[in-house]
Amino acid sequence: MPSPKNLNQVKNLQTKLKQAKSVVLADCHGLSVNLQQDLRNQVKQADGELLVIKNTLLKIALKNEKYSLKPLLDSFTGPTITLLAYEDEIAPLKALADFAKDHQLPKIKAGFLSKEPLTQAQVKTLAKLPTKVELLNKTVATIKAPLSGMLNVLSGNLRNLVYALEAIKTQKGGEK
Repeated sequence: MPSPKNLNQVKNLQTKLKQAKSVVLADCHGLSVNLQQDLRNQVKQADGELLVIKNTLLKIALKNEKYSLKPLLDSFTGPTITLLAYEDEIAPLKALADFAKDHQLPKIKAGFLSKEPLTQAQVKTLAKLPTKVELLNKTVATIKAPLSGMLNVLSGNLRNLVYALEAIKTQKGGEK
């Protein structure tokens, strides 16, 4: 008979999984509490959440939420941290990958994007993609560039008119 505490944890985790756009599992063996806290803060700044949950409870919650676990069953061994990305699927993952690059920990095991399983290599590839904000900035810059060019071309005629009038004024002023 499961304990009420475990049932409550699974229920809370299921609620979070419903909201999450992507989920990443990472091995946190060797990661100190201070480093875990630093990582948690970086992930939180990227609109994600980092949780330490028992593997059995995590598997139950994932199964209840209809995640495809079969290809990734070997990922549920050892101490695992779970990253949940809510707003942007990539930004928290990027924060985790950057942290792992700097500290060589945690080691990414696997993940899920829209309930579809991802291998370690696929998760690392996703981490290299630009975030939603970066893509929006690039889109705005791409749209803005031709408009700025057109404005410059159109204002060139006015500038030339001002230069011509200034030259005429100087020329007439020189004759008197």
